[in-house]
Amino acid sequence: MGHNQSWTPGFILVGFPLRADMEVLLCAVFSLLYVSNLLANGMILGLIWLDVRLHTPMYFFLSHLAIIDMSYASVTLPNLLENLVRHKNAISFVTCTVQMFLYLAFAATECMILVAMSYDRYVAICHPLHYTVIMSWRLCTVLAITSWACGFLLALGNLILFLRVPYCGYQEVNQFFCELIAILKVACGDIWINKSFLFVAAVFILVGPLSLMLVSYTRILLAILKNKSKEGRSKAFSTCSSHLCVVGFYFGIAMMVYVIPDNGHQDEQKKVLSLFYTLFNPLLNPLVYSLRNAQVQAAFSRAMQKQMHYK
Repeated sequence: MGHNQSWTPGFILVGFPLRADMEVLLCAVFSLLYVSNLLANGMILGLIWLDVRLHTPMYFFLSHLAIIDMSYASVTLPNLLENLVRHKNAISFVTCTVQMFLYLAFAATECMILVAMSYDRYVAICHPLHYTVIMSWRLCTVLAITSWACGFLLALGNLILFLRVPYCGYQEVNQFFCELIAILKVACGDIWINKSFLFVAAVFILVGPLSLMLVSYTRILLAILKNKSKEGRSKAFSTCSSHLCVVGFYFGIAMMVYVIPDNGHQDEQKKVLSLFYTLFNPLLNPLVYSLRNAQVQAAFSRAMQKQMHYK
């Protein structure tokens, strides 16, 4: 008789096998990083919301990036922290499915938002006189809605295919969260369609957007080199360097996990990459955009001065 998902009680997340005292230490470190992520991205959101000088397309997309970073870190880290505290790695099938779906959705949406941000920088540098006309609020809204829709539709496609595959009892998953590739490795049925769809989706959401961004930044670089003003070049490079730093880190790790063929000996490396992806990438964005962005720094100073004035 065939197996059915309704018989599957859940999975065992292997995570990082460590001594109990090391798990407590890791829990403290991860908790600190998670809280820092929420505070840093929350600060970015608050500044953008309160300061009218930041009500521009660039910061509109940055606010979406902050929401995504808080969301997909919140999808995986609370469960990881709970497992470290209780020294138990079991997760129910339903909880695992929801975690996997949301993680894929938020990660794919971030790819699309980063593309929209690169287009915004392209228009700002290559067509500065027409910037306000091209980057209208209507276009920004359409780009944001399209990004979220693409992310969740791709995650939905993976979810539908995931639910059709049988899983037999409690299976050990060599990951610290419900990551799709790791779960498919313990499936009882044929996963060829799942892996094919995931690869095509990864190419669409990673290689496609990355190619568009390379085109945008090639044209941006050419426009900067044509600029005879040293100050203008410096400002343009400063504007784009933050975004390039985030893009390089984000897409580099994602392509190593989802696009490079799996030879069966990379599980531990991918586990570590996923940890960096979950812990440090959401924290990297606010640090890069706040420490390297004069407008955000100025908005923070104004907010602090206003707070001191009220006191």
